[in-house]
Amino acid sequence: MRPGSTGDLVAGLIFVGLGTAFAVGALGYERGELLDMGPGYLPLVLGLVLALLGVVCVVKAYVAPDAPPSDAPDAVARPGQGEPADEGAPDAVGTGAVETGAVETRTEQPDLRPLAGLEWRPLVMISAAIVFFALTVDGLGVLPATFGAVLLAALARDGVSWRRVLVISVGLTALCWAVFVLALQLRLPLFGEWLGG
Repeated sequence: MRPGSTGDLVAGLIFVGLGTAFAVGALGYERGELLDMGPGYLPLVLGLVLALLGVVCVVKAYVAPDAPPSDAPDAVARPGQGEPADEGAPDAVGTGAVETGAVETRTEQPDLRPLAGLEWRPLVMISAAIVFFALTVDGLGVLPATFGAVLLAALARDGVSWRRVLVISVGLTALCWAVFVLALQLRLPLFGEWLGG
């Protein structure tokens, strides 16, 4: 059974892989409980949620494929159905068309480029944001690593202005600080040793 949406399939597999990696990595840390979370609690939960979303995307790729474009012609009228016949035009027989009565429908050709419709910029930039955060959170600290990761993820959309990117990055960094440091009282280094923290 072939997937109806290659983009959903690829995104789902990436989500499952990243979520599983985060969840397995979190098992090496103390998890604690909901009201007294350890350093491994949040990565474990977020990893499982990300993996679950990936499974949903994979299932959607097979169960609910993308709808074909609305402007694609479904049928071509045969000569004599509103248009004069072209005597010099070759017949459609043998070119992959099937004639049914007065209407000819075209047979579907297999897509030989399964990744042709995949948008690579969001995939690359969001993956780069995740890798950047994982590699720099210890050295830079939570605030700079979060700012850099959000900055990279915001650049996944083409044509976004730098002012908007900076506002999003500063806003989400402040939100992470308020939620995880102030509200949840997690002992996270705001600035790492690379910055003298």
